[in-house]
Amino acid sequence: MKRRRAPLDPRWGYLAPVIVALVVLAGWQAACVAWDVPAWLVPSPLVVAQTMLADRALLFASLGVTLSIALTALAVAVVLGVAIALLFVQSRWIETALTPYVVLLQVTPIVAIAPLIIIWVKDTRTALVLCAVVVAIFPIVSDTTLGLRSVDPRLLDLFRMNRATRWQVLTRLRIPSALPYFFGGLRIASGLALIGAVVAEFVAGTGGQGAGLAYQILMAGIQLNIPRLFAALVLITLAGVAFYSVTLLLSHLALGHWHESELGAR
Repeated sequence: MKRRRAPLDPRWGYLAPVIVALVVLAGWQAACVAWDVPAWLVPSPLVVAQTMLADRALLFASLGVTLSIALTALAVAVVLGVAIALLFVQSRWIETALTPYVVLLQVTPIVAIAPLIIIWVKDTRTALVLCAVVVAIFPIVSDTTLGLRSVDPRLLDLFRMNRATRWQVLTRLRIPSALPYFFGGLRIASGLALIGAVVAEFVAGTGGQGAGLAYQILMAGIQLNIPRLFAALVLITLAGVAFYSVTLLLSHLALGHWHESELGAR
């Protein structure tokens, strides 16, 4: 008879990634010092940190622009994606007719259509948000639709036996059943919204006070200011981790007291 494994200490879930990060940073720093790697080629973590501190006003202002675009795009993607999913679940005909076009948005490279959006939309910020929405909306639509369809047939028969209305079936059965799927799609969409915002900024090439981190990366590359380029990349990475962590927290708050996906993780 196999012994059950002891549950993992929850604190280890936080300590393990930190330990790995410290080991990687220490190895990176040691390699740069041991081989005397020039900062213009690969800067050490210490040089990147010093650059981030020295250029904090510029970098964090640009980070705020990129985060604003990504968050706006994510909010729009959630509203539109959930609305489309609710529309799909009401009619198989509508779902069959419109699903290929939703998939078309997903498989079309954003770098191919971003220039068109930027040309067609006069306001640059609105164009950047639309580009990020195109990238982020598909996981919301697909996962939420799957969740709305994935209800227990026995519960659905029970609702029908009790002559529940379509609205009651939707609000009391389908939507609660779809929440785990929705949050799964939200975790993916949050990262895609940030990627879409950065890619759209690259394509637009907007500068000045409203420039995002992508523009700072472009300028740092042109000027061979590699430490600033790395600092901007670190900020984008940390923003992506923050997005993912917030969606995990929202999922735990919404599902932690009743759904097995959260209860089983304890």
